[in-house]
Amino acid sequence: MPTNAPLNRKLRMGLIGGGQGAFIGAVHMRAAVLDNRAVLVAGALSSDPAKSKASAADYDINPARAYGSYKEMAAAEAKLPADQRIDFVSVATPNHTHYDISKTFAEAGFNVLCDKPLTFDLAQAEDLAKVVQKAGVVFGVTHNYTGYPLVRQAREMIRNGELGEINAIRSSYIQGWLRTRLESDNQKQAAWRTDPKQSGIAGCFGDIGTHAYNLGRYITGLIPDSISCSLKIFNEGRVLDDYGTAIIRYTNGALGTVTASQISHGRENDIWIEVDGTKGSLEWHQEEPNKMTVRTNGKPHQIYTRAGGGYLSPLASASGRIPAGHPEGYLEAFANIYNSVFDDIIKRASGEKFDSTASLYPNVGDGVDGMNFITQCVASSKQNGAWLSLKHSLCRS
Repeated sequence: MPTNAPLNRKLRMGLIGGGQGAFIGAVHMRAAVLDNRAVLVAGALSSDPAKSKASAADYDINPARAYGSYKEMAAAEAKLPADQRIDFVSVATPNHTHYDISKTFAEAGFNVLCDKPLTFDLAQAEDLAKVVQKAGVVFGVTHNYTGYPLVRQAREMIRNGELGEINAIRSSYIQGWLRTRLESDNQKQAAWRTDPKQSGIAGCFGDIGTHAYNLGRYITGLIPDSISCSLKIFNEGRVLDDYGTAIIRYTNGALGTVTASQISHGRENDIWIEVDGTKGSLEWHQEEPNKMTVRTNGKPHQIYTRAGGGYLSPLASASGRIPAGHPEGYLEAFANIYNSVFDDIIKRASGEKFDSTASLYPNVGDGVDGMNFITQCVASSKQNGAWLSLKHSLCRS
């Protein structure tokens, strides 16, 4: 829907999911509006039409644009004048719904931001990538940990050669909230994440292992070659994995590991990464996101802080909002993903070209990469850790 004119207004947001009892929908809304570049104007907030419309007041959505379904919303919004319809839609629903929702809005010409994992299975992800390419829309995937300033600093340092050739990546995401079978009590977040009809073929590795894998890909830019994986169900009666470890061989000869757990007592959202290069190494922890450690043999350890001293790259500096010593975190990182997507949405609306394959934000190719990772992890584990290819033509290269 290009206009070939500058866009000097807030972007109009639509939200799918996020109704009463949900978690991530409200996160999307807060992140999108944090920097005053967007406003939420429409939504289909639940698969239950009555609940969807009842939830609209929680977001100050006008009842006239509180829709009973995403299909109703897509059709109605497409009929509105260009100066009223939404500019983009955020998909904050369980995995098995991502494909149909994203495809519906992309084919209607709307830009999309979708939660991860991208789709229910790899075939859907591959098809969606083709739909997005054909439609020419902006498409972001909310691997939100890539939005942290020091993650972006690490990315810049590695791309500038400051760590030398990368030899090893160790990334983990450790939680403990599913140590007991919360799904047996119909706890909403646990119920759909442990249900293969909604979550897909993987549990823990699909939910959070994909974040750890994506973080390594985003920071280093290394291309995966093959993978060996072992997944485990430790909680008796559960049908999807709640723990797993994978080894990755990269095309440059580097090795990587991804470990994910949702059964480790006392652990909350401990995603962290270490990268070893020939000139140095770095380490970053999401639960302490405002510092990063850089190490070189024979030298004192360096502690990088989020807003420190003028030594950060322009990209990392621009990703922070407040002075050093005032901590920023999850919502701000999430908002950074939205901001980088907004830049491309504005380019598209103004008739300018944008790079849909090498974007700063995770794009549909990264979404395919995540689904390929999940698919090959499950397949490898079923074959007792057999080495399988991770190459895929639609992934970011």
